[in-house]
Amino acid sequence: MKRINGRTDSIADAFEGLRQDYSAAKASRYRRRRVGVSATGSGADYHYRNESDYLRSIEEARDMDRNDIIVGQTVERAVDNIVQEGFSLDANTGDAALDDELEARWKDWSQDPDQCDVSGENCFYDMERLALRSKFIDGDHIVLATDTGALQLIEAHRVRTPRNTNKNVVLGVLLDQFRRRLEYWITKDDIDPIQPVSRVSDVQAYPTRDSEGNRQVFHIYTAKRPSQTRGISDLAPIFDACGMFEDINFAKLVQQQTVSCFAVFRSRGFESRGLPSIDQQYGVRTTDTLSGGASRRIEGIAPGMEIIGEPGEKLEGFSPSVPNAEFFDHVRLILQLIGINLGMPLVLALMDASETNYSGWRGAVDEARKGFRRNQKWFAERFHIPAYRWKVRQWLSDDPAMRSVAAKSGIDVFGHKWNPPRWPYIQPSEDIAADLMQIRGLLGSPRKVHANRGDNYYETVDESISDNRYAIESAKQVAAEINARYPDNPVHWREVVSLPTPEGITLQIGGPNQNQNQGQNPAKTA
Repeated sequence: MKRINGRTDSIADAFEGLRQDYSAAKASRYRRRRVGVSATGSGADYHYRNESDYLRSIEEARDMDRNDIIVGQTVERAVDNIVQEGFSLDANTGDAALDDELEARWKDWSQDPDQCDVSGENCFYDMERLALRSKFIDGDHIVLATDTGALQLIEAHRVRTPRNTNKNVVLGVLLDQFRRRLEYWITKDDIDPIQPVSRVSDVQAYPTRDSEGNRQVFHIYTAKRPSQTRGISDLAPIFDACGMFEDINFAKLVQQQTVSCFAVFRSRGFESRGLPSIDQQYGVRTTDTLSGGASRRIEGIAPGMEIIGEPGEKLEGFSPSVPNAEFFDHVRLILQLIGINLGMPLVLALMDASETNYSGWRGAVDEARKGFRRNQKWFAERFHIPAYRWKVRQWLSDDPAMRSVAAKSGIDVFGHKWNPPRWPYIQPSEDIAADLMQIRGLLGSPRKVHANRGDNYYETVDESISDNRYAIESAKQVAAEINARYPDNPVHWREVVSLPTPEGITLQIGGPNQNQNQGQNPAKTA
């Protein structure tokens, strides 16, 4: 409390009079009026409190995906870069034999649609793409882990709130007082979207977790606020830009068709003979009635048509530049705004780097890959990790031998890692040299360098050893056959096959003891 001008003011009154306000809280004629803004603050769920508006936004985004010439393909490029050939599993339980068993089982299950998908149509890789694509378009996607051992994909519009419920349900998700998701309310069938969901009996409630607390409903969405229950389409900020881009592009195409018509304009004077009738029609004719009561007759134009002017009238053709130069700059800006909301720079969205140099293209791609890697990590946490844990629990319940191995000390049967796919080298020689420098300088282990490239280190080593063994054994067999036929001039098996030689190693081929060294490695340190 303090006295100001003879009166006592509180600290709150003093702060109220301060002039150092945020201009964002003050109205201005230069700022557009935003709807849905509460002066008292609101949670994220407040902004989609109307379920009809939420479902309509999903359908609007789906229509853009179906019909717009750029949106669907931009989303497709984003999914291609994030998922690529799919995520690879690296089991790490502490037991090599168990790791191999789990990876073999996962491979067998995930690549078979009849085992993996309730509908028997999609393998796990297909589900990866569909779920991520739905997240971009719809805002979120639901995957149910069923008792049959298969997954079920649920589209966003099927998670609904019945009108007659008084429970704390937000767009089909039942929450407790801590916003913990208890159940997902899903329509029993893909009902007619025009019909409302009026009764609780119209939906089936799926518990988020089983009796042991393990997640069995995988909700794939991104939240920008802690109080956000459902996802919002990534196209939401660019709805208007996408629609205007389609309108502008269509208008330019129509304009281009119009000015591409070839017309001969001809005028005749009063002295000319054989004037055509004024009522003679040359194209599709329409009549507009003006506000003053007069009428205006309009005839359509077509390529190759001839227009005959009225007597004494002089008509001139026109050949404007369509589209004009400013059109391309404007279209490029709109495409950049669409792409940036999907994490796609212009060079990737259009798959065209002709407008920039190599450095500019690489810089844009490197920046985009930061977002791709973030999305890969988020996607694995939302989908891959809980799906794998759920599947391992099923295998444990069905296999006593696996349960006995998992019960051993030091074994983490759920231990694993998902290696997301990486991208090919942009500059192979420089990028490979950088990987070698990391390994030799102890800046990264071989397994981490391989993981960063989306490869499994152990699998790569095993395959390399197996391939080299086959090559060496085959070469020695052929060399022995040659030497048996031509003993006067023996050959070494390394002359039959070419294998990479490690740095710092030189090979000594030939010499008097060559035959004795046939079965030995002739490599010597330089």
